[in-house]
Amino acid sequence: MSRTSPSPRPVPTRPRRRPARETWPRTATLAIVAAALAATAWCVVLLVRYPALGIADTVVIMLIGLPALAMGLLIGLRRPRNAVAPLLSLVGAVLIVVVGLGDEQTAVTVTHPETGAVSGWGAALAQGSWMLLYLPTALLLLVFPTGRFAGRASRRVGIALVAVAAVFLVIAGGPEEGFDPPLQDVPPPYHLPFGFHLVSAALPVVFLLLLIASALSMIVRHRRAADPVVRAQLRWFALGSLILPLTLLLCWLSYLLLGTADLVMLGLGLGAIAVPAATGIALLRHDLYDVDRAFSVAVTYSLVSGVLLTIFAVASAAGGAVLGRGSAIAATAACAVALAPLRRRLSEQVDRRLYPLRQGVRAALARLRTRIDDGLARPEDLVPTLRAALRDPGLRIGYVLPGRPGLVDERCAPLAVTGRELPVQLGGTHVGSLLPDATPAPRELLRETAAESALLVELIRSRLEITEALREVADSRARLLQAGYRERRRLERNLHDGAQQRLVSLGMAIRVAQRRLATGSTQDMDQIDGLLDQAVAELGTAVAELRTIAQGLRPADLDAGLGPAIRSLTMSMPIPVRLAVCEEQVPDEVATTAYYVASEALANVVKHSGAGNVDVSVARREGEVVVRIVDDGRGGATARPGSGLAGLVDRVAAAGGRFAVGPGDRAGTAVEAVLPCVP
Repeated sequence: MSRTSPSPRPVPTRPRRRPARETWPRTATLAIVAAALAATAWCVVLLVRYPALGIADTVVIMLIGLPALAMGLLIGLRRPRNAVAPLLSLVGAVLIVVVGLGDEQTAVTVTHPETGAVSGWGAALAQGSWMLLYLPTALLLLVFPTGRFAGRASRRVGIALVAVAAVFLVIAGGPEEGFDPPLQDVPPPYHLPFGFHLVSAALPVVFLLLLIASALSMIVRHRRAADPVVRAQLRWFALGSLILPLTLLLCWLSYLLLGTADLVMLGLGLGAIAVPAATGIALLRHDLYDVDRAFSVAVTYSLVSGVLLTIFAVASAAGGAVLGRGSAIAATAACAVALAPLRRRLSEQVDRRLYPLRQGVRAALARLRTRIDDGLARPEDLVPTLRAALRDPGLRIGYVLPGRPGLVDERCAPLAVTGRELPVQLGGTHVGSLLPDATPAPRELLRETAAESALLVELIRSRLEITEALREVADSRARLLQAGYRERRRLERNLHDGAQQRLVSLGMAIRVAQRRLATGSTQDMDQIDGLLDQAVAELGTAVAELRTIAQGLRPADLDAGLGPAIRSLTMSMPIPVRLAVCEEQVPDEVATTAYYVASEALANVVKHSGAGNVDVSVARREGEVVVRIVDDGRGGATARPGSGLAGLVDRVAAAGGRFAVGPGDRAGTAVEAVLPCVP
């Protein structure tokens, strides 16, 4: 007897953990944010317990670091493996520590808040920590946006930055001749050999060169990046960094106007908001806005502001002492007005360098307008022009034509939309849409292109509308001519097969009667009476057939007026009809067209709609007669070629009116004809 081996028990699987090296940025971010918030809370507690320290301004300044902490925390939660999050949090934390706990006024808060004494360690932090304000931002320049160094050179620059800042902080704690004012009376915590103090003079220069190298590394990465997302992220970060030269301009302006550097705090506050915001947008929503346009505008206005500040400084130095500061301000204002054309030209030059795609589109549209004015191009050349300028071979433009649903192309063929189209409006009217396919242009540039192309799109749309109207007129004339030929052949056939044959037979009977009268016999006279009776009957039948043919040309019911004729149409309807017909007399040709519109529409309701009710209204207003038939059926009726409704389109157009078929107010189909009616 064989024994089966027991099946192995399933080994419980443990959830796979992420390696610690993958999530350390999020952990570091949380630790940095917690430490910075603790430092802020400590300063607030000291302010409450020791108001005499006067650190209220410092606490307010410390709050500037909170945006960087918040954005770093958000990025750490959304991108837990990216080292940008702890570095951005470190920007806010260093600002809080250096300004809040390292300022000369608040260095006492580190050690002896009760007595107000400043320790040597607090003085060392106050004297040597200024490099720490630049260190996290410089490291961000080296690792943004991936959170990793791009190569060995970037790694070496990062290590050198940290080393220089650390050495400078150590040297600042042991000055040979004591701390700088107002901490000159505080004893240093330690003393360094003489050689270290010689190094301290060269470290700021080295640090500045390393900062320049960090900025250049980001420029090199931007030029080498093939991924458009990475390039957009780098441009967003550079846009936020433009606040640094603005801060220098504000500092300059502050010295010129106030004699102090108080306005620099405004630049620092803007930088504390702009850099975290730009970093967050770059990593989380890089396509939120057209960064190229924003970057170009920021550079343009920064350059113009620098020129105006230079003019103000020169005017203040040259004429301020003689004519006063007001003359310098007036001279600067006059220069600002005079420099308005320069700003436009400067914007074009900046766009050419920083935003070549936008500049190329604007130049291409300008050339096309010039060629159209000179008669060398057509408005329809707009599509190939935009395809070349936007680098999108599949780009299309859809046009809105009255009476045509959706969009049409240059050949009036329907265009399928994908939901990515951008509307083109002129004067608040939707005239078309821009349909990109695979363009590298951002959506904001596409909106701007749509706005600048609106006039040309309207011109093309008008030309299409005129062409379509002429084609419709030609087709309508051809259909009317064919309908006339068919009607004439029908009348000829009816006359030939009906009344004409009866009249020929009648003539022959009368000729036979005439010949028999000539004989004068009694028997022939009896036959003549029968022949005459037969002739009279044939004559009555011929008259009836002629009346039927004539009624096909103009209904006999119209002899009593349009209102009674419409009512006679509805008397034999198998479904309920609600009538609202005016009793005024209208010209015969208008009444005939209105009658046939109502007749054909009611026939379609009975044959195709499946409706339970139908409303018929004939109203006369100023210079027009409006015939409207609305049912509650399944709907979907259209004036297809060869259908009865298409014949009504031609009949109404021949009368100079307007004809429309569409959905009713609630359901079903609405047929409306508006006929001109001049008394």
